[in-house]
Amino acid sequence: MDTLIKNGKIVRSDKTFLADILISGERIIKIEENIECEDCKVIDAKGCYVFPGFIDTHTHFDLDTGFTKTSDDFNTGTKAAIMGGTTTILDFATQDRGSTLKKAFDVWTKKAEDNSFCDYGFHMAITEYNDYIEKEMEEIVEMGMPSFKLYMAYDALRVDDGCIYRALRRSKDIGAIIGFHCENGDIINALTKESRERGEKTTYYHPRVKPAEIEGEATERVIAIADMVKSPLYIVHVTCREALEKIERAKDKGIKVFGETCPQYLLLDISRYGDIDDKSFEGGKYVLSPPLRDKKNQDILWEGIKNNIIDFIGTDHCSFNFKGQKDIGIDDYSKIPNGIPGVEHRFYLMYTEGVMKNKITLNKMVEILSSNGAKFFGMYPDKGEILEGSIADIVIYDPDENWTISYKNQYQNVDYTPYEGFNVSGKIKHVFLRGNHVVEDGNMIIEKPLGKFVKGKRFDYDRK
Repeated sequence: MDTLIKNGKIVRSDKTFLADILISGERIIKIEENIECEDCKVIDAKGCYVFPGFIDTHTHFDLDTGFTKTSDDFNTGTKAAIMGGTTTILDFATQDRGSTLKKAFDVWTKKAEDNSFCDYGFHMAITEYNDYIEKEMEEIVEMGMPSFKLYMAYDALRVDDGCIYRALRRSKDIGAIIGFHCENGDIINALTKESRERGEKTTYYHPRVKPAEIEGEATERVIAIADMVKSPLYIVHVTCREALEKIERAKDKGIKVFGETCPQYLLLDISRYGDIDDKSFEGGKYVLSPPLRDKKNQDILWEGIKNNIIDFIGTDHCSFNFKGQKDIGIDDYSKIPNGIPGVEHRFYLMYTEGVMKNKITLNKMVEILSSNGAKFFGMYPDKGEILEGSIADIVIYDPDENWTISYKNQYQNVDYTPYEGFNVSGKIKHVFLRGNHVVEDGNMIIEKPLGKFVKGKRFDYDRK
């Protein structure tokens, strides 16, 4: 049966307008006023916004760190995503050193396939670069993964500048794009060693061994390498002025560099780690990398979004329970598993703290939460916008309800949320995934996961 969504206010990245939407099968077949359909399932969206399904460009589900595993796998994580209006996630299929990229894809496919409530794609994280991997990259792109990731920190993951140079040169040849975790790993190691030798063990010191200056330095360095080979790149989870300024300067020079940030860096700050005399472990909930920054960076990042320096917002969802996982490092901050949850609440936070407080427009919100990610990672126009012919990933949102975020009312499989007590505006009423009605009146109405792998097209080098 076809579905007709009537009387809603459609929000696209370029405009907002009143119209009806007719869905047949997986696709939107008509958008216009006063559509009539005798045999359709009709949903009255009067008073509601109708958004394209949101795309989270940065998640980590079912991630094994070597000594623990994220509390959200693809089943629980994508269920939380869909309840928060996210219909597509991009996770990181991570190569094991000594293994191949194809093996990483097979491992992550096994984790996600028939287990995901929303659609999913992968970025391929490269942890070891050699001649074989260089050749294999093209096969990965052909399989539908045009994006890669390289780490400049974490000893088990990072590669050196020579590898970065070779990988960027290769990515340009095969129509790919590489994202970078920008921190100077050598300096982090040195600062952490010195800190521990001084007996500094509380969470107060976590951001002090990963200062903003080393994020800025790594960002500037990788942009310089990319400029040498004239290859585009993107910077994941930008947190601070030191990094944002490097991206803005590069864009002004015509270098194709793109930026991603996350809700935590827009809404939370360094005070969450406690003061120097705080002996509690509450700050362990907020241990992630890069860490939370001084509050002054929040306005800087919001301006970066407004001025198109930040191009999309992911969550870097990487959940560990506070009790039984985070508290592995209760006596030593450097042992705390890094990461926080957020995939379920991203849209609500951006609407309430961004749109409602006039930091961004509704249309900019759609751009940074959906359409830019779809365009950037090769899913547009199937996804990312409400258009005739597009896949029917649709979110119907009633702006008049209000509620409070709590770990007690979340779907995320974790015993806390970093946004505990945040009051948010509105409530998602309906979600459609590829034309399937999966959330109705705020409740999940399917039991079997319907998510499918999304093949991304090669990177568009004409993007500005």
